[in-house]
Amino acid sequence: MKKTIKEIIVVEGRDDITAVKAAVDAEIIQVNGFAVRKKNNIEKIKVAEKNKGIIILTDPDYAGNEIRKYIHSFFPNAKDAYITRNEGTKDGDIGVENATPKAILRALENARCTIEDNNVTKLYTMENLIDLGLVGTKDSQLKREKLGEALGIGYSNGKQLLSKLNRYGVSKEEFEEALKKI
Repeated sequence: MKKTIKEIIVVEGRDDITAVKAAVDAEIIQVNGFAVRKKNNIEKIKVAEKNKGIIILTDPDYAGNEIRKYIHSFFPNAKDAYITRNEGTKDGDIGVENATPKAILRALENARCTIEDNNVTKLYTMENLIDLGLVGTKDSQLKREKLGEALGIGYSNGKQLLSKLNRYGVSKEEFEEALKKI
């Protein structure tokens, strides 16, 4: 069974998400490389950092280091996970997406990530989302979009929203306040 990581892991791209998900069970924010500078990316990271903490896991190259520095300029207390250039290189391509699950887990453990108990009771269930019309109605997508914006966690499909609500540590009060806004 994969270890569940409490902190939200910040990565550069889509393929990095796949590699990290192969190693651990965690919520992940993708910043799309230098698009990290977009306001909505920083806002999502801000919510994650406030509620759960963040771990930055970028490519072991110049661009990855620049992205890491940029994120640290907003979040100086973020934890850092590093894979080596050797671990992240495959066929001349350097990136987190090339690292093995073992290398990624080692990097996260070296960053002093917090391992969560998989048996922790979740605050939100799919039934809650269905009852509130966030899943299963023709307006659900629009409601989730507005809710994600109000909470600062971005748009999600129903399953992703459920995961974010529980993993980001969104309180019932925050959730109810955001529902009132939409």
